[in-house]
Amino acid sequence: MIPGGGQPNMQQLLQQAQKMQQDLQRAQEELAQTEVDGQAGGGLVKATVTGSGELRGLVIDPKAVDPEDTETLADLIVAAVQAANENAQTLQQQKLGPLAQGLGGGSGIPGLPF
Repeated sequence: MIPGGGQPNMQQLLQQAQKMQQDLQRAQEELAQTEVDGQAGGGLVKATVTGSGELRGLVIDPKAVDPEDTETLADLIVAAVQAANENAQTLQQQKLGPLAQGLGGGSGIPGLPF
């Protein structure tokens, strides 16, 4: 209910929802274009992912390559990708968090994922 007993202006609510949807879509597109890095082993392995989590690049320092110990290299790769994905999640929260709150985030509205 609106204070004073008035009815909500449905046209205004619809316009606000459309604007928030456009803002959210724009932020998601921006995330898909933004690259973030993660590293492991003191920079021996570096991973680059988009803000939406897509792996775009992997750089391995030759010092990290030991044919007798591929397990360590694999661990470094996994750690670098995980670090990059954590940075991507932080970026997502920065970009999308305020938009989700504007859409009623945390309000417990059934059917909404936020």
